[in-house]
Amino acid sequence: MTDTISQGGRGASICSFSLPEDRIPSQKTEMTFIRRDADDSYIRALNPCVPVPVLRPGRLTRRAQEFTRAFPGHVLYAVKCNPDEILLKAMHKGGVRRFDVASIGEVRQIRGLFPRAKIYFMHPVKAPEAIREAYVNHGVRAFVLDYAAELDKILHETNAAPDLELFVRLAIPKDTPDGGVATDFSSKFGARPEEAAELLRLCRPYCRKLGLSFHVGTQCGDPEIYSKAVAHAAGVIEESGVAVEVLDVGGGFPAELDQADPVPPIESFTGAIAGAVAENNLKNLELLCEVGRGLVACAGSLVVRVEGRKGDLLYLNDGTYGGMFEAGGSIGLPYPAHLIRREERSYAGPLKPFRFAGPTCDSVDMMKGPFMLPDDVRPGDWIRLDQLGAYGEVSRTDFNGFGTVQKIVVQREAPGAEALKIA
Repeated sequence: MTDTISQGGRGASICSFSLPEDRIPSQKTEMTFIRRDADDSYIRALNPCVPVPVLRPGRLTRRAQEFTRAFPGHVLYAVKCNPDEILLKAMHKGGVRRFDVASIGEVRQIRGLFPRAKIYFMHPVKAPEAIREAYVNHGVRAFVLDYAAELDKILHETNAAPDLELFVRLAIPKDTPDGGVATDFSSKFGARPEEAAELLRLCRPYCRKLGLSFHVGTQCGDPEIYSKAVAHAAGVIEESGVAVEVLDVGGGFPAELDQADPVPPIESFTGAIAGAVAENNLKNLELLCEVGRGLVACAGSLVVRVEGRKGDLLYLNDGTYGGMFEAGGSIGLPYPAHLIRREERSYAGPLKPFRFAGPTCDSVDMMKGPFMLPDDVRPGDWIRLDQLGAYGEVSRTDFNGFGTVQKIVVQREAPGAEALKIA
């Protein structure tokens, strides 16, 4: 049996299509591996009625190789961005051997996948049981902190082990009203400069290796922000008066979200960091970074269906409670959008800005964009949103019963498939 759904409206032609009863996957996530790219023709043939996350591990392997070559130190992957094992293995293949974790669950996952990987427990406030298990059972030696009580906790749970690597998290002052980033991480974590210097002095007697870390904030598009942050860090190290062996410049490396306003190439960021390290006489320090979005975003897309349209507002079958969490709320990232028409039709008009509404009954489930799409978008069409390899599927919930997806893993991409199509 099939249901017929009509699309159109006053002044529009009416067409219909049929949906078999068994179109919705029986499980929350249905996995499909394909040997070609999930291009427009493939999506039309698939005719999905649930959101379709698309993973491209080959693209991530190439990006990891590019990043590890460009960065003048050791690259850590921030597992929170996307812990999918397919992508973790692709990243490892590309040369990433160190991992930034935030929970004992992530510690267990990485140790299970990569027994010889180096793990850094970089959440500034950790459960005592997590510290003990990480140290005793999984060989984790590197821990971060941003206040004195966390140092006491680490020392207690590890019995003041002599082989600890301790990192003090520094809060970076904002130089502009918005900080030049999508989210200011220093609003939640990090010690002020004078506090950080004191923490370095407190940690020094208890660790084999001492480091200072910071995070400029997510989706940082200005390499100069890293240069200024390194200078702040150098001042704290000098003020502390103790030997520091490691500088961790954190994450924040951006994804390409707008071809009309492209972010600088990764070499601009790594070059700015290397220049600031040299200028501030920190070249003798081991250098780390905790890259997340800037590494994994390119490896994921999300195909959603348009369920309704009211002017510039498109109602989709996925939203902020699903794979588009960062497109809504206070972050509001405008992901690159590409229209996949249900049927071939010609349209020569310009792109126009659209807003999105997710499928839930919650009015918070809104995304202001702007998402640039052709004005002939109709209910029944699909939209592919790119650069969603980071913070997409990891944020998905089952709220209102909308958690089911049909995941596709592209095992081989067509030549030139990495180029974004946003028309």
